[in-house]
Amino acid sequence: VYIPAGTFTMGSPESEPCRYEWETQHQVTLTGSFWLKATEVTQGEWSALMGNNPSGFAGCTDCPVEKVNWWEALAYCNALSAAEGLTACYDLECTGTAGDGMACTGVTVNAPGGSVYACEGYRLPTEAEWEYAARAGTTEATYNGDIDAANCYGVSPVLEPSAWYTQNSGSTTHAVAEKDANPWGLYDMLG
Repeated sequence: VYIPAGTFTMGSPESEPCRYEWETQHQVTLTGSFWLKATEVTQGEWSALMGNNPSGFAGCTDCPVEKVNWWEALAYCNALSAAEGLTACYDLECTGTAGDGMACTGVTVNAPGGSVYACEGYRLPTEAEWEYAARAGTTEATYNGDIDAANCYGVSPVLEPSAWYTQNSGSTTHAVAEKDANPWGLYDMLG
């Protein structure tokens, strides 16, 4: 999904229920547009590219891959880049196999000036890019509206159409894109 450059308010107002104290609001301007996959990486996609499935809820090829750490996500980006003939974004200092005991000690961005924004291959979004994409131009707590204090740890009519969470998931993962997408066409950004 193409995500246009823009300015947004990152973080949450102090009056918002369920927020963490470090979510201080501040203006962020993303000067470059970027692309983001419409769904999480599925177990089927991970298995086909990486040759294993680290998921605790394995056996659902359309469910998101889980139990993958940040380093392994970087390795997946590199593998996807290689599969498409693109230069890898990350030089990883690791041993082992992603999804199967990979241990890392460092990463260098393989792009001019060491900037992820200049990478040719696939990369993870920055925290600001992820929040901007998740909000999709909206200004409330979620793209479906605000959450009230009663919904912090219970059933939430605001989250129900767009997210799997403790109260509606049955304590398991679900196939990607079963809930409503946000206004920019991204699925499963909440929950």
